[in-house]
Amino acid sequence: MTEPSPEPNASELDVLKALWKVKEASAREIHEAAGERRGWSYSTTRTVLARMVDKGLAVRRDSHGLTLFAAAAPKVDMIGRLVRGFARRVLEIDGELPASAFSGSRLLDADDLAALQLMLDEDAPADENGEGRS
Repeated sequence: MTEPSPEPNASELDVLKALWKVKEASAREIHEAAGERRGWSYSTTRTVLARMVDKGLAVRRDSHGLTLFAAAAPKVDMIGRLVRGFARRVLEIDGELPASAFSGSRLLDADDLAALQLMLDEDAPADENGEGRS
């Protein structure tokens, strides 16, 4: 089993959001979607992408002479990990987490919320009968 990728920092999360929208993009497209908004030079965007690949947050492939980047983890998987980690570390919540708390998100649609709830349910502690949340 592979190690989960590290948590993205704020800059990397902006890049991931751009990648989740388009699935795969060139460095120039990512720069236009995320880098310019952050005030980065194009070379900074390329550096962030290279570091994300090294950290396992993004993957790269070459296609017809163009380098393309994609998020290494699906949106719901990464968000689920971030939510669970935040709930444990910051809020000290070890119990159930309702994905409905994120229903106002512009990043998550109804299918994403349903998938996130399934993921959060899998991580819920067992009750006294040894069963997880249903």
